[in-house]
Amino acid sequence: MVGDLPSTIRVSIGSAIHLGLAKGAMDAAPTSAYLLSYISSKCVANCAFCAQARESSSRADMLSRVTWPPFRTEKVIEALAATHGKRELCRVCIQTVNHPSVFQETLATVRAIRNSVSIPVSVSCVPFSRREMEELYEAGVERLGIPLDAATEELFDRIKGSSASGPYQWSHHLRALAEAVEVFGRGRVSTHLIAGLGEKDSDLLRTVQAMKNGGVYPALFAFTPVRGSRLQRVPQPDIRRYRRIQLARSLIMEDVSTVEAMLFGSDGELVSFGIGDGELRRFAGTCRPFLTSGCPGCNRPYYNERPGGKIYNYPVQPDTGVTERILNETLGEE
Repeated sequence: MVGDLPSTIRVSIGSAIHLGLAKGAMDAAPTSAYLLSYISSKCVANCAFCAQARESSSRADMLSRVTWPPFRTEKVIEALAATHGKRELCRVCIQTVNHPSVFQETLATVRAIRNSVSIPVSVSCVPFSRREMEELYEAGVERLGIPLDAATEELFDRIKGSSASGPYQWSHHLRALAEAVEVFGRGRVSTHLIAGLGEKDSDLLRTVQAMKNGGVYPALFAFTPVRGSRLQRVPQPDIRRYRRIQLARSLIMEDVSTVEAMLFGSDGELVSFGIGDGELRRFAGTCRPFLTSGCPGCNRPYYNERPGGKIYNYPVQPDTGVTERILNETLGEE
């Protein structure tokens, strides 16, 4: 393999174990193989929550609370080819760090994977140009993600934009998402929204609705403090608040309710989901709203939490006892 293919790529530790590249035990196996671009320096961006940020003092092999050890790229692709069909891997997700050659290396990685194994490929990336997105589509990328992370322009500027010595701009991200929908099609473009950065419920859910209306799939994360990041001392969101946002997001995405039908208090807190209590409880009881949200086949085990700790996004369908606890967290009395 030649060209712009990077010699090294990072692999989430769970994916590395699943692919036979590393040894270890897993409480829940990943259903996607998660890869991360490798650079010897930090990302040129400076997102306040991120271990890879330019000014972060976090470990170089961290993203959220997951470790991402490096491997030879060719060895990873060989492992993907050998593993696909034998284990439950539904797709490959390539996540990128912002650096000067990020597009060329991502494109080369996609082509190398698609030449070796027939598996859906997603790319989570910086806002590439329309032509670059078209090249990724032509190379076989099925889905593209451009993370907003923050729910409002004000928060975006503070956390990852100009006032945080960005290189990012809210308007540029929105324009790139709209162009991505034109290239990949409605429902094949995603973004990430993080709950717990200081946003109001109303702001976050209005952004969810706006993304859905525009053909973009918004995946939901719980903020996770990472040692060495600028937000390392900010706590994770309250579990009841997060559960209610998960539920409201799912109602919007499944066309059961809309943000316009929901009611919010004077501080923007979610007061009513816009449907009857019986229907709400039945919908919540499926536990679909509380599973990891993302591309088909994405379960991202323990990205927001530690095994044995408080689970924000469940990687597998919870059992009956856990379901009752989730319903109490979501709809029980405060």
